[in-house]
This record gives sequence, C-alpha cells and structure tokens, in this order.
Amino acid sequence: MKLFPHAHATHPDWRMAAGLVLAQLRAQMALPDYASAPTLGLLYITDHYASAAQELLAHLGAELPEVTDWSGTVGVGIAANNVEYFGEPALSVMLCGVPAHQYRVFSGVAPLSSGPAMGFEPHTALLHADSSMPDVTELIGDMAQRMASGYLFGGLSSSRSQTLQFAVAGNGNIKGHGAASGVFHGGMSGVAFTDAVRLVSRVTQGCLPLQIGGKPAQHTITACEGHVVTQLDGEPALAVLLRDLGVSLQQPHEAVEKVRHTLVGLSATRAGSDDTTVGRSGHFGADVKVRHIIGLDGQNEGVALGEQVQPGMRLVFCERNREAARADLMRVCAEIREELEPEELTLAAATALQDAELFATPRPERRIAGAVYVSCAGRGGPHFGAPSAELQIVRRALGDVPLVGFFAGGEIARHHLYGYTGVLTVFAG
Repeated sequence: MKLFPHAHATHPDWRMAAGLVLAQLRAQMALPDYASAPTLGLLYITDHYASAAQELLAHLGAELPEVTDWSGTVGVGIAANNVEYFGEPALSVMLCGVPAHQYRVFSGVAPLSSGPAMGFEPHTALLHADSSMPDVTELIGDMAQRMASGYLFGGLSSSRSQTLQFAVAGNGNIKGHGAASGVFHGGMSGVAFTDAVRLVSRVTQGCLPLQIGGKPAQHTITACEGHVVTQLDGEPALAVLLRDLGVSLQQPHEAVEKVRHTLVGLSATRAGSDDTTVGRSGHFGADVKVRHIIGLDGQNEGVALGEQVQPGMRLVFCERNREAARADLMRVCAEIREELEPEELTLAAATALQDAELFATPRPERRIAGAVYVSCAGRGGPHFGAPSAELQIVRRALGDVPLVGFFAGGEIARHHLYGYTGVLTVFAG
C-alpha cells in the first residue's frame, strides 16, 4: 500500500485554505511513493469553518472528482502530521489509497449494510458520533458488535458552535440523506473496513494513578447507587478518597482543591480475576475509562462520578500528569512500531531509541501508509507543555507519516467511550 496523500492549512477564508490543501494533495499524488488515484477522503475541520462545511465539501469534491467517498467531522481542534490547530480556522485532509471494495461509508440515516448477501463483511470501523445522542455509549457498543473484530476507533464531534459530520459515498449523497448533501447533524457516521485493510491501533491515557506506599492504590467498589460510590473495599468511599489524597475535611479549602484536580480510572475487572487496571509500566490498561469526580455526598460518605458504576468494578484515583502523558504516548507508538517491525526492532529497543534520527524520516519498510489520531479536547499542547507537542511526539516516534485527526469530546476505541485519552490508529501497507 502506497503512502496516503495528506495536507493541512489554516486561513481565515476557507477557500484559501482549501486551495493550499489541494495544491499539496496534487503534488503528492504525482509522486511515485504516494497513491495516485485514492477514492476515500478523510476530512476534519475546526469549528471556525462549520458554517461553510457544505460549500467546503462540495468544493473539495469538485476539485478531486476521483475521490468518490468522504468521511470526517468537526473539532475544536484538528490534527495533522507534526502540528495541531486550536483556536484558528483550519482543515486537515488525507486521501486513503484503499481499494473501494474494502471499505464502506455509512451514517445514521444510511446504516451499514453488511453480510454475505451484500458482499461486505466489516472487520473494524472509523466512527464519528454526536455526543447529544441518547444512549451514545450503548450505541457505540452495538456498532462494535457488528464488527468481526469488535474494534472501533474514532471520537465524538466537538465544537463551540454546531457539530456536524461528513458522509458521502459514490456519486455525491449517501442514499437517504436527502438535501444533506453529505453534511449532517446528529447520529453516527464513519467508514467500515474489511479484514483486508490492516489496521494497528492503541489507546494512550494521560493520567497517572495515585501511589500509596510506592504502589497504585487500587480499590474495589463494594457498594454504589447509580453514579455514586458509597463503599470502597468495604469502607466509606469518601474516607478512602480523602486518605488516598492525604487531605482532611478539617482543612476544607485544601481538600476541595485536591479533589477538584483528581479523576478516577474505572474498569469492569472483577476482584480475583486478572487485573489489567494498572499495567506493569504504572500506566492504565486499555480497559480503563477515566472519569470526573462530579460531587461529594457527605451524608452518605459517597463520591459521585461521571459514570454509572456497579459493585465489583475496580477504581483507582488518578491525576492528569504531563510526564505520564508523554511517556504513555511514546509507549503506544513503540508498540505500534514493534508490531509492524517485529524482526527489525524489539519494543525495548524502540523505546530506547525514541529520539533517534532514524525515526524522524520515513522508511519504506515501516509500512505505514497513513495514520488517524483522535485525542481529547482537554489534551493538546497545554497538556504536553507546548503547542503541537503532542503531535510532535507522534512524529518523532512514528516518523514522517501521513496523519489526520481531531480533538474530540470523547474518544472511541474498541467498544468503549473514553475521556482524556488519545487513540492512534495506523494503516499498515
């Protein structure tokens, strides 16, 4: 599989930005190492262009008639190779050189048709979803069950104005969109791929579990009601939280400030089973979902969370941590490299050589045709110490590979809806 043409630009006028993007794409499509006639386009725009989304999509479609299928969404920020755009008008495009029979674009009004009779068996999918949908978590789980691998990757649209998604298949509209013309609001959309398209995906969490005696303080929920945890390990949940944080309600200001900066990592891992809540590296496992503490219940000595919980779930109090986020992002990039280059490079060697120059330039044997990175809108440059630092880490680790993505209101990986994470997925040649 050849490299995917990709481009990005910022300009107050979307027409100027689109012109810059088109010039970059056409130049790459003329190069021998890049796909010359891709049919699938991934389009991500910042919310500055939301009001012009229909015109922008129509313009790109007219200028790139060979690209018959489009998918994408809007974000408060978008990602490209080595750079992120926050707070400015921008777009990021990647043209995927995937054979047309190996993917299907779908949406809520034009559901994915699959099965032997349809001649298409979805293995995994890139999914964009609207956070305002009722039962969005359950709908993501239902979609994952339709995949042979059970794996999804993507995120929830994010915007300070209107949220929207792009979904076009074949000649213009997806059947059932009516006047939407490929731009619509609400529901879910994306691209499903067959198992002929090799994808490698990893989740990176930017939070560090609180340590007690040099070890992560892992607890089991023993009593709860809805969103409120009332007991951890048989003790009042509020008392456990305050003890783990090393604070007391006798100093309420200090306690409230500490709680305000504390999150929780939740997993369905049951006591007595293999515990993947915290890995050997000290980072969260892929099954952990990070959620806010939304309140304290002094009367019942409970802790209210931004997630429905059940007895038996594992819980770890945690905090957002810049160094942990950087280290974990480099770790997942190293794991992807190891999976793609098992004979060239071990995980230990890849990690040790993070900053070596050999990862700063593309190599044919790396077999990465393109990448999609969906990160939390609360991450980005400020969380990693400098503008575009997050994307620069990815580039140093993976090399100069084509990349697009966006900063989401929630990140999707497998059948989970995450928060405060990054989901990195590469197309392997």
